Amino acid sequence: MARDIGLNVGAPETECTDVNCPFHGTLPVRGQVITGKVVSDKMTGTIVVGRDFLHYVRKYKRYEKRSSKLHAHNPPCVSAKVGDTVRIAECRPLSKATSFVVVEVTKE
Repeated sequence: MARDIGLNVGAPETECTDVNCPFHGTLPVRGQVITGKVVSDKMTGTIVVGRDFLHYVRKYKRYEKRSSKLHAHNPPCVSAKVGDTVRIAECRPLSKATSFVVVEVTKE
């Protein structure tokens, strides 16, 4: 039985025994919810999510493209792969670089 995490996302069909799963474990989510594309899934239980955004440069009155990468915990019940578009939610720090968790896969 998956618990309600307070976001407008559906619970995954499969269950897992991961303690750091927001649906089947005890990890609370709070703060930012970000959409991005999975760039790498080579780490065990963690993925790298890349996001592109526009930054305004006042001097030239134009926008420039910028990108950033975020590490996110990938629970076994969600299991996002490279190329998927995912929504990640902020949580407490799980490691030195990981402060987000995958909440849903929007496009495969």
